[in-house]
Amino acid sequence: MILLFDIGNTHTHLGLADEKRVFKQADIPTLSWFGGGAAALLKKFVGTPKLAGAALCSVVPRATPLVGKTVKSIWRLETLQLNAKTIRGVGVDYPKPASIGADRLANSVAARQRFGAPVVVVDFGTAVTFDVVNADGNYVGGIIAPGLAAMTNYLHEKTALLPQIKIREVHSAIGKSTEHAMLVGAVHGYRGLVRELIRELKLELRAKKLPVVATGGYAKLIAAKLPEISAVEPDLTLEGLRLVWLAK
Repeated sequence: MILLFDIGNTHTHLGLADEKRVFKQADIPTLSWFGGGAAALLKKFVGTPKLAGAALCSVVPRATPLVGKTVKSIWRLETLQLNAKTIRGVGVDYPKPASIGADRLANSVAARQRFGAPVVVVDFGTAVTFDVVNADGNYVGGIIAPGLAAMTNYLHEKTALLPQIKIREVHSAIGKSTEHAMLVGAVHGYRGLVRELIRELKLELRAKKLPVVATGGYAKLIAAKLPEISAVEPDLTLEGLRLVWLAK
């Protein structure tokens, strides 16, 4: 069994995997690494199976060494940290490889494994990120745009009359209330943003066919009416970590 960690700013996504797939997942607060509660949560998640190894990707540098120390203290295992030096499965053709988010590398590995190259990953998280693997199988860069929640929360916080909204599907493109109008801007607007950026990427990559994999919190919602998106893969980051650990 392989223990996997995708360490984000709010949550750490945990995964248990074998040689074929990620078969168990859970979230714990990333703050628990600093408060001393993570070890108990981790033991409860893993249970009794014997672990062969562990791998992590992190966007929270302060938490990264704490995860490794916790795994070593409980299971006497070293944890593989995914970065531009340890990556397997894709090359890296990027001016400053160390600046690439490790979660973006993990996503790229998993997407290339499933769809080949070229391929694009769209991650609908706090930011909407696009990551590009070219026809040679190299990570070559990407795009970063504000996330849906970030945009709608900003409008609420910076205006007197715009409410906090829960993002969901909206069918009419003409808003009949303030909330409805905000939802049109968020949901329909982001579909337009994604569609146009995919079009630009296809042109730049000179790709007649370009598989696009969506992941992250709003992936299923936004992909629902975007035929340009080939698949929605909620476990993409953990799957990429699994593949890198197996190839080490």
